[in-house]
Amino acid sequence: MTDTFHLAAEGVSDHRPLIISLFATFVLVTLGITVWAGKQTKDATDFYAGGRQFSGFQNGLAISGDYMSAASFLGIAGAIALYGYDGFLYSIGFLVAWLVALLLVAEPLRNSGRFTMGDVLAYRMRQRPVRTAAGISTIVVSIFYLLAQMAGAGVLVSLLLGITSEAGKILIVVLVGVVMILYVSIGGMKGTTWVQMVKAVLLIAGTLLITFLVLLKYDFNISTLLGEAADNSGAGSAFLEPGLKYGINATTKLDFISLGIALVLGTAGLPHILIRFYTVPTSQAARRSVNWAIGIIGGFYLMTIALGFGAAALLKRTDIIESNKAGNTAAPLLAQEIGGGPDSAGGAILLAVISAVAFATILAVVAGLTLASSSSFAHDLYANVIRKGQATQKEEVSAARWATVGIGIAAVVLGVFARDLNVAGLVALAFAVAASANLPTILYSLFWKRFTTQGALWSIYGGLFSSVFLVLFSPVVSGKESSMFPDVDFYWFPLENPGLVSIPLGFLLGWIGSLVSKEPVDKEKYAELEVRSLTGHGAH
Repeated sequence: MTDTFHLAAEGVSDHRPLIISLFATFVLVTLGITVWAGKQTKDATDFYAGGRQFSGFQNGLAISGDYMSAASFLGIAGAIALYGYDGFLYSIGFLVAWLVALLLVAEPLRNSGRFTMGDVLAYRMRQRPVRTAAGISTIVVSIFYLLAQMAGAGVLVSLLLGITSEAGKILIVVLVGVVMILYVSIGGMKGTTWVQMVKAVLLIAGTLLITFLVLLKYDFNISTLLGEAADNSGAGSAFLEPGLKYGINATTKLDFISLGIALVLGTAGLPHILIRFYTVPTSQAARRSVNWAIGIIGGFYLMTIALGFGAAALLKRTDIIESNKAGNTAAPLLAQEIGGGPDSAGGAILLAVISAVAFATILAVVAGLTLASSSSFAHDLYANVIRKGQATQKEEVSAARWATVGIGIAAVVLGVFARDLNVAGLVALAFAVAASANLPTILYSLFWKRFTTQGALWSIYGGLFSSVFLVLFSPVVSGKESSMFPDVDFYWFPLENPGLVSIPLGFLLGWIGSLVSKEPVDKEKYAELEVRSLTGHGAH
């Protein structure tokens, strides 16, 4: 049986200098941007929020760059190629989620906080316990998201360079971690934002090119494309209907509901998205940046239809699975096929270009994630909990840089074990943790007068521990061929995404914790927060 992985590797072997040159060019250019931005980073506001100098459009482009991750480009294309309609549900969930962020979170959060989610939560709560909880939650969510990017990086570079040894794949993950640490520790938010913008433009251009070539092959007749994808998939018309992945039995149907809730509610709780709202000067600019992001991201997710169904139509299902059993290489292999096939120069060049774009995507997103978690550690945990607000800005930024190294190492170690998991599924888990731990606390803080410190702690820790606990004992970690540890079986929670249980639990615990709390509600503080969040009066 033909192994597409080796075909791809052989197909690009003559063009490997081009591939390495593309990768190296992007890394060197973006490192140059990072060094330039690092020289302009003078204080904590520059490091955490880019000096609040970015316009609504610039921030919208950067948000798009942050959000359109390896999960979007690789994971969704693979999920559609393998499961058809059910795979496209990821795209819908990721896009609809922005309405929650736009309507409920963007402006109030920009008005109420300074650098991190912990600023908003601690405004009318007891500082130390709430900031501790917010910092821990931010780091856990970021590491889940980082796992997906590390898995994508390993798959991509292995495919391109023909690396089949496990040691080689591990080395790739380590190299991504090193570059990620350099981006954040040198450039801070300014450097990371410019890298996100460059990457967003590259990703949109690359996706547009493949979409155009796929549609051109079918004379821009989407019906013909979908029909051939269904025929080639082996599932027939069922490929274009709901249920191929999530309609098998009652458990998979519940899993779909769980996934949908996590995707729609998770975005508004993702730390690396939330901190982007602080990089603009006003709440109006924050709203404009979300509007721009919705337009850019919406266009991108429409194009994932062509990527996923194009891969299903033009590639054999068995070849996609042989290359990567989670389907993560469907988009690069499609680029190779649409360019002329594995043995053609056009196919090799297009594969190299698209893979370099995807690699750029991964590097940019891991930088944003690492910045979010290191910022929360330095600002919430170090400056306000450990140093009790007595740390200087220089000490705070230094702590953030050291935290970047620690989080980078943790992400590398965990990423080694996540190499064969579908990156879209991994990101969905991060969304579930964010929606369970962060979103309830943010919404209660902004909109519920009776919310207390105890309610905040119950909500964050309850949502965080329940979601992580259920993931550990789910099929994602053990018991199936596609699990992180396929050779062992200790799962008892049947759903792959814990959102159906953990998200309502996070909201419920926040409500109960506040009602049973003996702590008096500070109505004046709430009134101040309400005015600030809605009008921007007194905002930083």
